[in-house]
Amino acid sequence: MTAATLRVPGATLYYELRGAGPLLLLLPGGGGDAAVFDPIIEPLAAQFTVATLDPRGYSRSTLDPDAPREQRVEVQSDDAYRLITHLTDEPVQVFGGSSGAIVGLDLLARHPESVRGLVAHEPPCFAVLDDAARQREFIDEVYTLFRTEGLAAAGARFLAGIGGTLKPMPAPADARAAAMLERLSANAAIMLEHELRQFTSYMPDLEALKTVSDRLVLAAGEETGDQLPARPAAALADRLGLTLTRFPGGHSFTDAPVAFSQLLLENLRAPGTTGRPNASVEGVSVGP
Repeated sequence: MTAATLRVPGATLYYELRGAGPLLLLLPGGGGDAAVFDPIIEPLAAQFTVATLDPRGYSRSTLDPDAPREQRVEVQSDDAYRLITHLTDEPVQVFGGSSGAIVGLDLLARHPESVRGLVAHEPPCFAVLDDAARQREFIDEVYTLFRTEGLAAAGARFLAGIGGTLKPMPAPADARAAAMLERLSANAAIMLEHELRQFTSYMPDLEALKTVSDRLVLAAGEETGDQLPARPAAALADRLGLTLTRFPGGHSFTDAPVAFSQLLLENLRAPGTTGRPNASVEGVSVGP
């Protein structure tokens, strides 16, 4: 595995690379970072050069002192685009989970020339729902609880509101996983303060996505059923004339990592030429 950083407007992004072949970019959900993909990355890296990153302001991706703290979909999307063009001159495969799926949708709409295929798993863009106003009230309630009673109360209300579909992450198996959990714990407050309201109120550009819908797979967990985290993906699939693809587990790909990675590989579009992945990487080896 190689770790490196990339300067972007207002921030320095930390990213990691594994494997060889055409580029596959994995975008984590809110408060996640590059290491959350460790449980599924080995089979992916057997076929792709897999890039994972810490979104700006989280974990090891630092914001400039004068940069806004509020997270915006289009800014994270621009960061992803800049990372892609830093690593390759060819369109790439993209997988996004949760908030990362929202970033992927924005990336595909804004920069279709850079995306060969996108698998968007349970994007929480509640603004697309028929009861968007009620979901906005729910998110505002979570935010108010965070501000008045703290992280634990807000987190409990959020988990209850999404139907208990987000399972705890597995106990850390090694020092890398333990360090990741420490980072994610610190990231949770940043997500509730600066991202949750902004991302859940995002409305994808449906007209732009219709023109590239053949590159898009909208996905949801089998265990999520028709609960809130799966509803935006189902609504978007209906509006774009696509079939919702069901993945093993619930909201997280760590529920059934082996089966999840296998189905993800099946749903990634044919990679075509490899371009120049790794051509501009200036990182340091940090072990397997």
